[in-house]
Amino acid sequence: MAAEAFAPAKINLALHVIGRRDDGYHLMESIVVFADVGDWVKIHAAPDWSLNINGPFAHGLSTTDNLCLSAARLTAGPPAALTLTKNLPVASGIGGGSADAAATLHALRAMDGRALPVDVLHLGADVPVCLAGKPALMKGIGEHLSPLPPLPEAHLCLVNPGIAVSTPQVFAALDSRDNPALPAVTDWPDLPAFTDWLLGTRNDLERPACAIAPVIGTVLDRIADTVGCRLARMSGSGATCFGLYATAENAKSAAEKIKSDYSDWWVTAAAIRA
Repeated sequence: MAAEAFAPAKINLALHVIGRRDDGYHLMESIVVFADVGDWVKIHAAPDWSLNINGPFAHGLSTTDNLCLSAARLTAGPPAALTLTKNLPVASGIGGGSADAAATLHALRAMDGRALPVDVLHLGADVPVCLAGKPALMKGIGEHLSPLPPLPEAHLCLVNPGIAVSTPQVFAALDSRDNPALPAVTDWPDLPAFTDWLLGTRNDLERPACAIAPVIGTVLDRIADTVGCRLARMSGSGATCFGLYATAENAKSAAEKIKSDYSDWWVTAAAIRA
């Protein structure tokens, strides 16, 4: 028996930090979507659990202390051999590890029908939304998910300058942890309406991340300068940033332009998955 599952990049189009619990966890509200670029998890039945990692961002990743294996071992079923093809930058604000864990669970279910575990939040705040795999309003510490209204067609240019940013360090550098909540979610009949709504939101982690890694500010400037960019913003705790575009052509042209100017950056065009 064998199966595979796609682990799409998770994009925080908006992320507001609105409080902090007594146990230190930050309370957030975020608009989360998924791109049509990502990692792949392939599995097949085996006598023991194992993980092999390949792909352009496989270097330095542990094959023993890995979220894929941690997620797999939560399931009630026999072991499997896992192969993770790592196409997304690591520690980059687009949920790579969480998406990989979620894809592992989906692949195991596809292989032999085993149930998904009930509690995955302890694996990471982004794991529940990645497991759902649909555009969502995420609240709390990642445990409260609500579906979004249908989204208009939109495309992305994703850019990472080749640095990993520490999420705890970014949160520690926040100026304020009690910021205004997201505006009320409404219907968005077209991309201009959606863009106007997003322009009234923020990523509260962007400013501290830029202070820690100033190159993020350069990335945002380069994206904002591209033709057709409706919004330039950082995703998650960085360092990956995105530009929002109406057409695949504009997103692709932006990616080609930035890649030609910064050949050592990871740059790709992508569509937002429905």
